[in-house]
Amino acid sequence: MTGDRAATFAALYDEHFTALLGYALRRVAVADDAADVVSETFLVAWRRLSDVPDGAEGRLWLYGVARRVLANHRRGEGRRDRLGDALRQRLAQTTPDHADEVVGTERVRAALRMLSPEDRELVTLTAWEGLDPREVARVLGLRPGAVRTRLSRARGRLRTLVGDEDDGPGHVPGDSPTPAREGR
Repeated sequence: MTGDRAATFAALYDEHFTALLGYALRRVAVADDAADVVSETFLVAWRRLSDVPDGAEGRLWLYGVARRVLANHRRGEGRRDRLGDALRQRLAQTTPDHADEVVGTERVRAALRMLSPEDRELVTLTAWEGLDPREVARVLGLRPGAVRTRLSRARGRLRTLVGDEDDGPGHVPGDSPTPAREGR
């Protein structure tokens, strides 16, 4: 990078950044998207610095670039939205949502968030992913006996946090003292 090129770009950036940011902010719903548009616009300006006109024409050139970046951004959003919709439909058809089966889902999710990350991982690997302690041990790099002990303690902490009034204090929906797969 030559000093002249860097100085030219720095001057262009300093002179037009605020105007371009305002332009982008007025055209997107999320401020982070505006920052992305501006940074992509200046990336194009850096790559094509010799094409940027001097003076006020430079700002107009940057607006033109920003306009094309925004169009690409909108097309990308549309593609992401369509892909997300298709994926959600596919998942709804092929993957059961175990949370739908849980009484007091929000209470259980809140209690899960209160567990340590290690406890949360143990509980969700067994309850949501259907893994037995031996499989969890392989995933986490632990001994199966250690997983069984930690899982029992984690379930106890979760039961205490949930405190389900419908099934008595400390009941964790879907939790049984001896899960069918645990004995493997």
